[in-house]
Amino acid sequence: MPDTAMILAAGLGIRMRPITDTLPKSLVSVGGKPMVDYALDSLEREGIANVVVNVHHLAGQVIEHLENRPGCHARISDETEQLLDSGGGIVNALPLLGQNDLFILNADTFWLEPDLAPHTNLALLSAAWNPAEMDILLLTVSPDQAVGYDAAGDFLMDGNGRLTRYDRKSRHPVIYAGAAILSPWIFDAAPIGPFSLNRCFDEAIAAGRLFGAPMRGLWLTVGTPGAIDQAETAMRAFEGRKQSDMSP
Repeated sequence: MPDTAMILAAGLGIRMRPITDTLPKSLVSVGGKPMVDYALDSLEREGIANVVVNVHHLAGQVIEHLENRPGCHARISDETEQLLDSGGGIVNALPLLGQNDLFILNADTFWLEPDLAPHTNLALLSAAWNPAEMDILLLTVSPDQAVGYDAAGDFLMDGNGRLTRYDRKSRHPVIYAGAAILSPWIFDAAPIGPFSLNRCFDEAIAAGRLFGAPMRGLWLTVGTPGAIDQAETAMRAFEGRKQSDMSP
């Protein structure tokens, strides 16, 4: 399992306004805690302490939150002068991340896992990682496991887990669940400045080296203020089902 992770937390959260006029999107509370804490909790469960978080919008609030979180020693990749997007943000943080394979997690999407699952989703992702065949491995989720997602899908997955872009025609698309493992060398020829991680996804697809690993549980993305209630309702229902499953 990789021992290093980056959490992407620098976004502006434009669709979450007016909440994000005064609060970073990663600190918006859903289900009783800031969204970034779901990512941090997942990493802590795997014992991953080498964590880098990028910041831009209302950066001071994110830094203060991390400093006040017990046991958190996350380092900051500062993008306050220029927002670098997902790919550019990782490139900017490489001096902190090192040269080994690493987890990438979004700060504004998260998942709930079944209590009886034998492995966590990050453990499943790590077990599926094969750098001899893969440049990037994405945690994926089917639309029927997703809450708050308003598109048809992101990718198609073949029987070996290899991903291609969803063509809007085929059945059974999958969604990128906001967690991945990748090798830093994929950024060797990357541009300096802002660019999307989607560029790297497309390069990996062209090389036949983008793969997916299905997650277990419920995946949530909260993009607007109105989506908070929808997410919390789904979370209560999911927890209720878990309690029923555990009843004798």
